[in-house]
Amino acid sequence: MPNWSEILHEIDDLLKNGQTPNAIDITRRKYLDRLAIKTGRNVIAYYSGWLQKPRNADAAVNDKDKNALMVNIHKLDRTKGLDLILHTPGGDLAATESMVDYLHSIFGKNIRAIIPQISMSAGTMIALSCKSILMGKQSNLGPIDPQLNGIPCQGVIAEFERAKNDIRANPASAPLWQVIISKYHPTLLSSCDHAIKWSEELAESWLERNMCGGDLKRSKKILKEFSDHNTNKSHSRHISRDKCIEIGLSIESLEEDQELQDCVLSVHHAFMLTFSKTQAIKIVENHLGVAYIEVGQAPQLGGAMMNFGLPAGIQ
Repeated sequence: MPNWSEILHEIDDLLKNGQTPNAIDITRRKYLDRLAIKTGRNVIAYYSGWLQKPRNADAAVNDKDKNALMVNIHKLDRTKGLDLILHTPGGDLAATESMVDYLHSIFGKNIRAIIPQISMSAGTMIALSCKSILMGKQSNLGPIDPQLNGIPCQGVIAEFERAKNDIRANPASAPLWQVIISKYHPTLLSSCDHAIKWSEELAESWLERNMCGGDLKRSKKILKEFSDHNTNKSHSRHISRDKCIEIGLSIESLEEDQELQDCVLSVHHAFMLTFSKTQAIKIVENHLGVAYIEVGQAPQLGGAMMNFGLPAGIQ
């Protein structure tokens, strides 16, 4: 398996041989094609460059991503199912619901998520909607408790309950709590409550009808582990493959097939190098070489640039 440095040298060799400016694209697409040949399935890589460009809002899941999927799916043989490679911090809940509904309408239940490194929050919800998840020892999912502007919804509701109980037991504490609560928007409580119910209903329904095969008890157990802020303590918690297996997810271990592991990690290294060496913020690309690329300064093939604040919902 070529490691990160070896793929970097491979790109540099292409550049030296005059394969500019497409050396990075050539390398990345070569390894995507190898993965599709290995699995015999369609492959779409959904990659965000948030680790390299953490302040760019377009790195998050948003409504433009459905256009990216449409571009990628257009000429695929839908009977082969889909391996969806996910590397994302998450993003907008409404966009996530729309993307999953679209993917299910095209491929039905025949979708497998592949997590080379990390797929958090809304990215985890997308993975939970699949029939199975391929993970390695280095792979992580994350909690799916919703956030509003970076604030955990469950934490907000818990703080309001604590305030009520504290004031009831000790009325003299009311002025202190008034200072804290006055900083919240008047509709924050109801917004948090709706976001929690929305995310839980989506995740539970996706789990029940696909990965859990109608087993409601199993889907509820998985949902509780991923959605409970008190259990996970932090929205940024990294949940390992072994923990995912323990929770009850349908997990395939990457290390069980060395050739498959080589293919997946080579794709991952190629995408990470693309983000490091270019202005790319997000890439959605299939094994046929069709790509939708968001860039920081000017749009590339199929891309568009729009700067906005992180949307409310799963972030």
